[in-house]
Amino acid sequence: MHSMATVNRGWRQRAGRCAHLRMLRNDAGSALVEIALLLPLLTLVLAGAADLGRVAYYAMEVSGAASAGAHYGAQSRITAADTAGMKAAAANDAPDVTSVTTLATTVTQTCACSNGIATACATAGSNCTGTTRILEYVQLNTSAVVSPMVRYPGFPAAYTLKGQAIMRVEQ
Repeated sequence: MHSMATVNRGWRQRAGRCAHLRMLRNDAGSALVEIALLLPLLTLVLAGAADLGRVAYYAMEVSGAASAGAHYGAQSRITAADTAGMKAAAANDAPDVTSVTTLATTVTQTCACSNGIATACATAGSNCTGTTRILEYVQLNTSAVVSPMVRYPGFPAAYTLKGQAIMRVEQ
């Protein structure tokens, strides 16, 4: 039989070895290492989501600007001829875009007779005779070039956003 001193000495030796093994298997700092490795990736994803939202917002502004300019021009034949007024209405509707980049606006005026024959607006009075009426339209095209806040590999350095609105002019 073993004496009590021998049993105690064996238990202490085993306990000492287990303590060393527990220290080698201790994973208390692994969470910090995982966060340090994943934080740059999460930051990149968050910045990408913010950029996507920003570009989508500007796309809505550019489209809305075209609609606002066309609404202004469609009020009457007088406003349909006011291209500067339509461009100003478009620019006023997109203040966030115009503070970041230039809003390019083109205005087109088209006419047709009510029987479906296209005609120039200057000669519509003589071409649309009888019971046909003159139908006048304004078209506004807007565009703006927006650059993302962060440059991402594999994605364009700038995005061209476009808007278009066509409205019939009130008679």
